[in-house]
Amino acid sequence: MRIAFLVAVGWIGSSGIASFASAEDAHTLVTPDDAKWAPAPKMLPAGAETAVLFGDPTKEGLFALRLKVPSGYVVAPHTHPADEVVTVISGTIKFGMGEAADRSAAKALPVGSFFALPPGMAHFAYFDEETVVQITTNGPWGIKYVSPADDPQKSQ
Repeated sequence: MRIAFLVAVGWIGSSGIASFASAEDAHTLVTPDDAKWAPAPKMLPAGAETAVLFGDPTKEGLFALRLKVPSGYVVAPHTHPADEVVTVISGTIKFGMGEAADRSAAKALPVGSFFALPPGMAHFAYFDEETVVQITTNGPWGIKYVSPADDPQKSQ
């Protein structure tokens, strides 16, 4: 019994140290005023801005960014190569699933809403007001539009 207790304490202690060390290595704090907004990557329609909070979306590994879009902004049906985890920070996203942008099937997700999608799941979004969402995923970040004609990079 005493040996089992010592093994358990040792395991808990070493797990805690390992977790603390990795959390300490990746320690990041960002207040809203610290976010540095820049034009969104050209893979998104013009008019959006992004602020990278953690990591690097162009490289392998975890990253978090905020995406700010103006009223009237639309992202055509598309997929991503990795899980996508999204939280609505301000405004409302009109979010729909599928390979066709059927606005009648979209759901309004207000501030505080959350969704997570597996890789390759087709979805679309549109916005009736300025909105900010936070996206957390693994890089490199990518978007594949269902219809190549919707890809902003192909229309330039």
